[in-house]
Formats: sequence, C-alpha cells, structure tokens
Amino acid sequence: MASPTPSLPAANALEAELQAIREENTRLREAAARQQASDKRYQLSQARFRTVFENSPLGHKIIAPDLTILQANPALAAMLALNGPEDLVGKRILEFAHPDHNADWHELQNQLWAHKLQNFSLETCLRRPDGSSFWCQVTAVLFPDDAGEMGYTTLEDISDRKKLELSHKRLYEAQETILHLIAHDLRNPVAHIQMVVDLLRRDEDLLARSSASNPEGTLHFLNLIEHSCDQAHALLNDVLYLGQLEASRLEKHHTNLNAFLDERLATFRLAAQERGIDLVLTLPPQVEHANIHPEKFGRILDNLLSNALKFTPAGGRVSVRLEKHEGHIRLLVHDTGLGIPEDLQPHVFDKFSSAKRPGLYGDTTTGLGLFITKQIVEMHQGSIWLESRENQGTTFFIDLS
Repeated sequence: MASPTPSLPAANALEAELQAIREENTRLREAAARQQASDKRYQLSQARFRTVFENSPLGHKIIAPDLTILQANPALAAMLALNGPEDLVGKRILEFAHPDHNADWHELQNQLWAHKLQNFSLETCLRRPDGSSFWCQVTAVLFPDDAGEMGYTTLEDISDRKKLELSHKRLYEAQETILHLIAHDLRNPVAHIQMVVDLLRRDEDLLARSSASNPEGTLHFLNLIEHSCDQAHALLNDVLYLGQLEASRLEKHHTNLNAFLDERLATFRLAAQERGIDLVLTLPPQVEHANIHPEKFGRILDNLLSNALKFTPAGGRVSVRLEKHEGHIRLLVHDTGLGIPEDLQPHVFDKFSSAKRPGLYGDTTTGLGLFITKQIVEMHQGSIWLESRENQGTTFFIDLS
C-alpha cells in the first residue's frame, strides 16, 4: 500500500527545517574553522614566545605578586650558576637577592602590584649560591593572567659596566683629591712668597745696598716675583672653584636682580675709577626677579666685569644693563675696549682657553674665567654669547628664562 504523499504545507515546513539544519551546520563548521585558526595562531604565538623566552641571552622570569618565580629561562639559571630553570621555579627571587638589596625587590613589588605601575626598572645586585654576586638591570612589566596579575621581568648582567663606572669614579675621585691637595698645598707657599716679597720691598737698606750691584734694581725682580705669585694664586683659585662647581648642587633663591646688581657692582666702581673708566648700571623701571644662586651668579658678574676692565683703556666705558627681552630676562655687559679678534671668539668659553690674552694693566688671566661663567649660566638654564669687534669693544649677553 503506497505511503501517503505529504501535504504541501507539511512539505514546506520540512524543507524549512532541513534548511535551518544545513545553515546551523555551516555556522558550526565556520565557527570550528575559526576556532581552529585561532588555536593555531595561539599555538604559533606560544611557540614564538617560548623560542624567545628560552633562547634569549637575557634572563627572563615570570613572578607572582609574592615574588615567587613561576617560570624562568636557561639564561637566568646560567647567570645564577644553577643547573637549569627548574632550580628557580617555586622559589622567591629574594632568595637570590644580595642582602644589601632586598629593598630593591620590595620596591618593585610595591610599584607593580600596589601602585599598578605598568613597568618598572631598577639596578640591583643578585647573589649566587656560591656566594659570588653580580649587578643586573631589571625591567619588569605587569600583565594579566588567569591567576591574576603577574610580573614579567628581564634581567641583564651589567657587572662589567658597573665595574667600569666604579673604576671611573675612583679615578675621578683620585684625580680630584690630588688636584685639591696640590691646589691647597700650593696656596700656602705662594702666600708665604708674597709675604716675603712684601717684607723685602719695605726693607729700604736692602734696596739701597743692591742698587749699585744691580742696575735693574731689586725692586724690579721683586715685582716679577709678585706678579708670578699673583698668576699662581689666580689659577689655584679658579681650579678650586671649578672643582667645587662640578661637585655642588645649585640651590636657587628668588632674588631682586635690580638690588643684586647694584650691590655687586659696588666693588668694581672703585677699580673703574682708579683706571679712569666709567662704569654705568642701567636698570629697568620695574623690579625684575629671577631664581638664582646669588654667590655663583655673582661670580658671573665678577668674571665679566673683570674682563671688561682689563681690556678697556682709560677714558673708556663699561656698561651693565638689565632688561626684559621677549619674555626673558636679559643681562648685558658692554665695554668700549680692545675687542676680541674674530678668530679667537669661538674659543673664549673653552676650558683653559687659547683665547686668553694679557690685559692692558698687567692683570692675571687663567683661561678659566669665561669657561666657569658659561658653566654657571647653563646651571641656571640660561644662555650666554658675545658680540665683538676689534678696537670697538665687546658685549656679553646672558638670557635667563
């Protein structure tokens, strides 16, 4: 007996159901394909990570918030002279920290997990089981994991660099010590020579007895000795000041520049008057303030004014002007002196500058004054430059932000 033919509505319903099943199967196959591709990418990513992790010449490790090592690479095990990474897993990194540097790891722990800093770097010292130690640069990154946030750290052995730094530091300290000993020890004999010269110059009997046998006169030679002592004394003072400058920190104070300049120039007004030079200070109508170190900034003025007076002939003029220029404070020191030859101008701020020249009045120069001046200006985040023409004078400009 033939089976009954399904009605048209029933056939349509069946076809729709079959179509839905086919679409669902297609969707599932596509989802499976996507999952398979995703799994493949993940596996490839993991393979890449393992390759980098295992073969990197740098030490790598993953640590938990309590600083327990969850994973380590062979390079880190080699740094610590261990047989392999398995000797590290499950131990806290503090077990390998040098006792003097436990605080470094607590700081890393605090910065990553307490302050949620995404990355943190430090230099610390680790100790091997045999008691030897080495310096390393540690860079840590915080990353999410199924078990919570973990730290991924990279360690680079910087022992050679630290040894070099220490060697340079010791060399610098030794040179600085020798320099200061020489400078300090030389100041006393130079001062004694100056004192003896002064006593001899007052001894009229000695000067009278020597006049017949010494046509040039003993006084002439005493003057030469005194001049040499002045040169040595000036050089020692500049060398000592330079050492202090490089070692000291700059503590600035909010300073009334108008009053500061007027007071600082007082000592130079007499010297200018004795040489027949006009010394003029021009200040703005409003009071200008700046954050400066008064003693060191005063050295800038001393050096610039001393130079200006050295090279300005009688009847000349030295001008100091304070002004506001394009939002900055500008200080100018101008003289109508000899000027600086163009070929020497690029070297005036060099240490022991080849541009140093004797002044018009026999003043001593060391070649360090303008070098020191530039260092102090830059310590104030300022800039200094000059404009000069021979026989027309020189202007030094200082801009302070």
